[in-house]
Amino acid sequence: MHSSSLFQSSSAFKNIQEALDTVTSYFSDLLRLKSPDLYAHSVRVSNYAGATAIYMRLPANEITLIRYAAFLHKIGYLALPNQILNKAPYLSRRELSLYKKYPELGANMLESCPGCQDLLPYIRSHHERWDGTGYPKHLKNVNIPLGARIIAVASYFDSNIYSSADFKQKTKAEVSQMIFSGSGILFDPEVITAFLKVIFHSCDISVK
Repeated sequence: MHSSSLFQSSSAFKNIQEALDTVTSYFSDLLRLKSPDLYAHSVRVSNYAGATAIYMRLPANEITLIRYAAFLHKIGYLALPNQILNKAPYLSRRELSLYKKYPELGANMLESCPGCQDLLPYIRSHHERWDGTGYPKHLKNVNIPLGARIIAVASYFDSNIYSSADFKQKTKAEVSQMIFSGSGILFDPEVITAFLKVIFHSCDISVK
């Protein structure tokens, strides 16, 4: 189900977009300061998610919101100490519990920001899993907002391609197989189909 506020006049949505431009400009600077790699990841995930939403023929306004949400999906990292981020994924139980709060922390940071209300479900839910084993709310399949399902696949792909936790960098084909193996378990099968079409039939998506 699409948020009712997506279906607004073009002039009203333009105002929202201008507000979102201001918000993302502000957080761009903070992400760069926190970690240049985190900023680059955010840009690439936004591009992947936007291209996937276009391939799925979603409404133009929703595509725009997904791109913004994808760029901001890890702003909750700004509230986490660097020692936890630098250790991930090798975290203690206590550290992992704190780490898992970042989607909600990010959504909470945006709650009072102009134009951001429609982004919150996507940011809060991008670590939910198709089978209900994700967090923070253990949402399952279509109860997970579509934008969050798209961001989940895009972020997983990029995190594995550019992983700093492994000595051996994975190839696009290897990560795509990992994603395909999670179809119907971790990820929405329809989103996977669209995402892999985009990845293998479009030009390279890089930081601009």
